[in-house]
Amino acid sequence: MTTAPRRALRPVMAAALLAGGVAGLSGLSALPAGASVHHAVSWHETATRALPLREALRLGATPRDKTLTIRAVLDLRNRATLDHRIAAGAAPLSRSQFEARFAPTPAEVRAVRDYLLHQGFSHLSVTGNRLLVSASGSVSDVERAFHTTLVNFKQAGRIVFANTAPARVPSRLGGTVGAVLGLNDIVAIHSTLKTTKDTKPSPAVSTGLPQYNVSYQPSQFPAIYGATPRTPTGWRTAIAIIAEGNLTQVVKDLRVAEQVNRLPRVRVTIVHAGLASPDTSGVDEWDMDTQVSTAMAHNVKRLYLYDATSLTDSDLALAINKFVAQDVARAASASLGECETFPYLDGSMFADDEAFAEGAAQGQSFFASSGDTGAACAVAGTNGVPDSGPPSVNYPASSPYVTAVGGTTLLTNSNNTYYDEIAWNAGGGGSSVWESAPYWQNGIVPGSAVGKGVPDIAMDADPYSGVTLVIDGKESAGWGGTSLSSPLALGVWARLESAHANRLGMASVALYRTYAAGSCTSLSLADICSTPAFHDVTVGTNGGFVATPGWDYTTGLGSFDIGQIIDRIK
Repeated sequence: MTTAPRRALRPVMAAALLAGGVAGLSGLSALPAGASVHHAVSWHETATRALPLREALRLGATPRDKTLTIRAVLDLRNRATLDHRIAAGAAPLSRSQFEARFAPTPAEVRAVRDYLLHQGFSHLSVTGNRLLVSASGSVSDVERAFHTTLVNFKQAGRIVFANTAPARVPSRLGGTVGAVLGLNDIVAIHSTLKTTKDTKPSPAVSTGLPQYNVSYQPSQFPAIYGATPRTPTGWRTAIAIIAEGNLTQVVKDLRVAEQVNRLPRVRVTIVHAGLASPDTSGVDEWDMDTQVSTAMAHNVKRLYLYDATSLTDSDLALAINKFVAQDVARAASASLGECETFPYLDGSMFADDEAFAEGAAQGQSFFASSGDTGAACAVAGTNGVPDSGPPSVNYPASSPYVTAVGGTTLLTNSNNTYYDEIAWNAGGGGSSVWESAPYWQNGIVPGSAVGKGVPDIAMDADPYSGVTLVIDGKESAGWGGTSLSSPLALGVWARLESAHANRLGMASVALYRTYAAGSCTSLSLADICSTPAFHDVTVGTNGGFVATPGWDYTTGLGSFDIGQIIDRIK
């Protein structure tokens, strides 16, 4: 039986989260039950819910003449059939096949465009897959069109705005518009990049163990994880990175890193999703993503950088959508994450899950970092400290259509060969509240949890067993975090896809299928699978969970043994 991955229904825990029962979660506080500033007689509520903030000073109404860019997220058609195809590992669809069967119809797009134009919006644009309709309008236009209220707050020294009532659309559009993005400018998502300055050595690691507290060159990781000179590179496969801001220095640093590591010069294409931004604050993160993924692959057909205008959920949704709508890269990575309740409330979880589902149906894979605060919420007052916040998992890692990559501490022999791995104490992991477990986790994820289990796999993330990057043209040692593990996984996947003529399809389905085909005799919950395709990590903890034989909430299936999995995966 193929159970479609849908939102988890866990009413008791969900109610506690939304009611502020877990202190500090995402800085959010729910409105009293039934509270609203508008009567919703002929209106339909979308997946964009109210965002009243905690620990923030309410300043008053957002100026009504302020211009905003909003994005109406349209519903996919035939969703049950689509989810069944993904779970069954059906043959990938072309873009035209997907749009004909599952994308919103041109008539639905016209209805949304006509409504927005009638409400005073301008500069309308529609994404190639017809999932997002972007438009510009004043706050007054937004409040009128979506029957909501926008309010300014001062939070953590910034002036931000957010909708304090759900976004609604007229009933006639209720089955067409699923969410509305752009009703807040809060940047909740963050990089998962860490250095030895940010963290302490894992308490589970003693200095008596083989090679610990080292910084590897990116070019060393393939051999450590089992690739041989005969192992295919990623030369047939195009990959992508979700990034933001001015990427000029990122490309320059990649060129230096290729020379330092004696790697082929990969072709790079920057694809702007929205307006170009001069921001360079994320350069170190994008240096990690580009240098590590291409080095692990050794070579790729092309590297695409999908460049968002900002790190708001709305702008990132446009970049993610661009990746799947263009369908030119087989796989992508995002070393970004946020406590999953925020995207659930602001509608971006709805939007991104639709895009990820399209990508999965087209045979694309998406890897995302599980986070660097252990089993705790990644957005809290003490962000960056393992287990300092309430229990939660990161999004987009918690999406059923995304391969979540957790973290390990990598131990090697003196000749830089693989020795063992330990669950990194800060690696994100746990069970999703808002996303249900996909079919491929059934019988493998232990216990009775109905939420998606995070992570799916894991690789090196500990900065003390980290990587040396080229930053601003110079080498810099000791970088890590699940910002390292996610592009490592992307690079491995490029090799696997190239070895199999880019026909493997969505990574998670193929990986769990390979895992289950190991030494398992059945798929009962008590069964512990074992396969040479993965290094089973059995030592360590992320605070809330411990590493155990088989799948666990610290390292998932384990880490790749490239030399073994390349012949076993199908």
